[in-house]
Amino acid sequence: MNGQPISGATAGRRRRGARLGAVATGALLLVLTACGGGDATGGGKGGQDPATGGGGKQENAASQAVVTIAPKDGADAVATSGALKVTADQGKLTTVTVADTEGNPVEGRISADGGSWQPVGHLSASTQYKVHAIAKDNEGRESAKDTTFSTLTPKNTFVGHYKPENGQTVGVGMPVSINFTRGITDPEAVERAIKVTAEPAVEIEGHWFGNDRLDFRPKEYWAAGTKVTVKLNLDGVEGRPGVYGKQKKTFSFTIGRRQVSTVDASAHTMKIERDGKIIKSLPITAGAPSTTTYNGQMVISEKYKVTRMNGATVGFGGEYDIKDVPHAMRLSTSGTFVHGNYWASASTFGSSNVSHGCVGLRDARGAGDGSMPAAWFYDHSLIGDVVIVKNSKDKQIQPDNGLNGWNMSWSEWTA
Repeated sequence: MNGQPISGATAGRRRRGARLGAVATGALLLVLTACGGGDATGGGKGGQDPATGGGGKQENAASQAVVTIAPKDGADAVATSGALKVTADQGKLTTVTVADTEGNPVEGRISADGGSWQPVGHLSASTQYKVHAIAKDNEGRESAKDTTFSTLTPKNTFVGHYKPENGQTVGVGMPVSINFTRGITDPEAVERAIKVTAEPAVEIEGHWFGNDRLDFRPKEYWAAGTKVTVKLNLDGVEGRPGVYGKQKKTFSFTIGRRQVSTVDASAHTMKIERDGKIIKSLPITAGAPSTTTYNGQMVISEKYKVTRMNGATVGFGGEYDIKDVPHAMRLSTSGTFVHGNYWASASTFGSSNVSHGCVGLRDARGAGDGSMPAAWFYDHSLIGDVVIVKNSKDKQIQPDNGLNGWNMSWSEWTA
């Protein structure tokens, strides 16, 4: 530099640096060539396009499957039945999940061909749902779609008032009885929304009495110790045009010991059978010749230690009005009871029929004497126990007059 000669050592260092630079450049070119994987023309081995992976298959191409969800994303006031459907075109559905904002899932099924999914039942009203669906095309590539929609808010609603109560222990004749607050014109939709199961398992079927009452029972009386569970999923069910259920409830009850009592109106006796053995025989008075007692199988539906009985409420005008009838247990909606009687002479029981259609047992006024037959029977009876009346000169009670569907054959019940 500045015309000064370069020393041998310095020149040597520069020549070695130049050679190192050339080697580095060659190495870089080698790396670049290796990454390219092809020749100088850049066409890849054999002239194939590297984007195809050497086989012509588009590994990163988009799935051909198209997922469609109805209703559309963001839809509002959606019908609770018939509106939700997921389909796949040019592919098959593999996953469909639908849940409300609390994470409660909607059960549904993908069709055998994978082309569609629909819910098994109805949706709840006034509820937002999220839908997530995945489909695969013929190459196994996935396509997904997510939407959200909200169901309608009904102006008119109904509920079902049910018996027995949650947690109650009842007799072997107790049906599940549901009375609806509005007349139902689509009974199939309502019945599909109610599930009754028993442990141990037994076949259980529903039967409609008119358009506002649905009862469930097995073919025979429940087995002692059975646990029954009822799931009411009525929220969103259109029971009649424009009228929707608003009830979602699960309750259960237990069947106690088996007790079936048989009243012989002609012999003036009642025999109480407990778990297959007669444990008591009591003298009774049944309906007088002009006001006979119904025959048939009846179920105790209510119990009152003391209650008022007024003949005017059951079509007997002013024939009687007793304000303190003791140990009364209802057998029919029309006013048939098993109850205590303190006003008839002791000799009446077991010898003659003098009542207005009820089954009377000797008792004390005020229901305070536990030694009386009526008190014993009251204390040893459950709601749901069966009382059978035979040999009365009257017709058989109607199945819907109280909880008395046992007076129908199984074929009639399931028809």
